[in-house]
Amino acid sequence: MLIVGGLLTVGGPKTSTDEVTLSVGSELTLIGHGLGHGRGLGQWGAYGYARKGWSAAQILRHYYGGTTAGKVDRPEISVILTGKNSVNVHADAGMRVGGQMVAPGQAVSLSGATATITNGCGGAVVRSVPAPFVEPINMGPSRPGNEFLKFCGSNQVFRGALGYAGGRVVNRLHIDDYVKGVIPKESVPQWADSGGAEALKAQAVAARTYALAAIAGGKKIDDTQNSQVYGAVASEDPRTNRAADATAGQILLQSGKPAFTEFSSSTGGYTAGGRFPAVRDDGDAMSPNRNWTATVSAGSAGAAFGVGALRSLEVVEANGLGPENGRAIKVRAVGSGGTVEVSGEEARTRLQLKSSWFAIKGQVAKPRIVKPPTGPDAPGGSLDLGSLLTLPDRLLPGSSQLLSVGTEALNGKFDDLGGITGPLGQAIGVPNLTPDGNGVVQLFQRGMMFFSTQTGARALVGRGLSDYLARGGLPVLGYPKVDRLR
Repeated sequence: MLIVGGLLTVGGPKTSTDEVTLSVGSELTLIGHGLGHGRGLGQWGAYGYARKGWSAAQILRHYYGGTTAGKVDRPEISVILTGKNSVNVHADAGMRVGGQMVAPGQAVSLSGATATITNGCGGAVVRSVPAPFVEPINMGPSRPGNEFLKFCGSNQVFRGALGYAGGRVVNRLHIDDYVKGVIPKESVPQWADSGGAEALKAQAVAARTYALAAIAGGKKIDDTQNSQVYGAVASEDPRTNRAADATAGQILLQSGKPAFTEFSSSTGGYTAGGRFPAVRDDGDAMSPNRNWTATVSAGSAGAAFGVGALRSLEVVEANGLGPENGRAIKVRAVGSGGTVEVSGEEARTRLQLKSSWFAIKGQVAKPRIVKPPTGPDAPGGSLDLGSLLTLPDRLLPGSSQLLSVGTEALNGKFDDLGGITGPLGQAIGVPNLTPDGNGVVQLFQRGMMFFSTQTGARALVGRGLSDYLARGGLPVLGYPKVDRLR
């Protein structure tokens, strides 16, 4: 291993005729910390602080500096159910549809804006009424289980109402009931058994606030990681339900509006900054991902950055917060095919790392330290394909409208390709504006989707995506014009 010009380079000694290159079999060792984007609340850190005796309010103040406590003023939300395409339901206590009571033992099937009431699931038709939704007998939160709507056949149970909006099946319910279906999917209910109940309360406030902030920004909420994972009644746990009830209606405000309360699994010991001040996260000491290492072959790294045979890889800018110079802000790859510079978050995605807090073992030149900006207008970094960030409107004029249009187009394309059973698999990030502000991109288990007003929504999967990235990706090739699904 040689250090040449401050860059990590592996291979034989340089001669007058041969440049130093990374051999095909060479490996880079990366030293890293944390899991996720690190902005806002760290879930393992919240658990650690709860075990030290911190209250949920203390935890929230620590991670979301500059926010104030607030109350929900828009209690009802709609959640797109991505796995549903029809509504045929019943309820033990009866239901309401089109302003009419539906008796216990009867069922309701929706077709467009018409509701057909039958004697039980699949029974004789009683009557039809105009209605796009079926509601429980009481739409209030925390209602008893006999009022929940159940799908005929599967008996899947939902709080609130079920119906159609924008051609999609949606669950309309109180925000506090929604949070009950989110916390056990996004956190660990068992933490309540080992001193972590206050962490779950903090998670409840963060999840409630996040949803309202996303809606205020024009985003449609669904039940996947595009928003927050929502499992409805089937996912609920008494311990996380208690956390939701204990914090009912509580949110955080920033500049008088619901704060964009992002959260991630593990900060690695220091939050990333952005909308909220970067802070030390001593509670994260319990995280199994606080410290990690990864090895990356020279060949795969060169392909990931689209530079051919890799000659060097260097973190050129970092935020200076914590060991190994903190999170990578800018990464430079040099190879036989040229030089590419990307953000730390994009490097994380390309190299499939746990976070952007990483250093390259053996790098001699210290990266330039760039402190993260703070405040509601501060982005969480450049394009973060795997995070929950949407850029604030003031960064890019018209970005809110573009993000909304692009998200709708990507959602439609995803459905056309078969949803989570299609070639893309499950979403592992929300739609994000691209750094140039001209499009929207989203990451999936097996590929990516891109949108621009010129090309529409396009999907790249497997080798199609690998080839695209190897040839330089968006900065070089622009937005894909055709789908490549294998």
